[in-house]
Amino acid sequence: MKTRTIRQTATFATTPHEVYETLMDSRRHARLTGAPARISRKIGGAFTAFEGSLSGSVIALNVDQKIVLAWRADDWPPGHHSRATFTLTRLATGTRLRLYQAGVPATHADGIRDGWIRFYWAPMKALFSQGGPSPKT
Repeated sequence: MKTRTIRQTATFATTPHEVYETLMDSRRHARLTGAPARISRKIGGAFTAFEGSLSGSVIALNVDQKIVLAWRADDWPPGHHSRATFTLTRLATGTRLRLYQAGVPATHADGIRDGWIRFYWAPMKALFSQGGPSPKT
């Protein structure tokens, strides 16, 4: 199967901690996307988002700095996972998030690329521009 790599960068007017928590806290993640999410904070633990349409496991975590996931969509070939790496860097004006997602099936790459922007980066920019971090859980 032919695969592609997705590379994206987004900046948010908040701290790396708030970005990390928005991605890794199940309740915050669900509020951001408007869909149920369950996310383990343990290496090897499972995650699901969008009512199970996205799933995988946690490969590595460096709190407030890096998240690495084995990541898949439910319409991908059975058993196939990409590797999604989120790197967070503190900036004077907030946080830069870099996504590097390798192994995305080529036939799905455009939809996944657009989905990150539409369902994650745009809502996060809006959330953090409204005067602060997401509500505490």
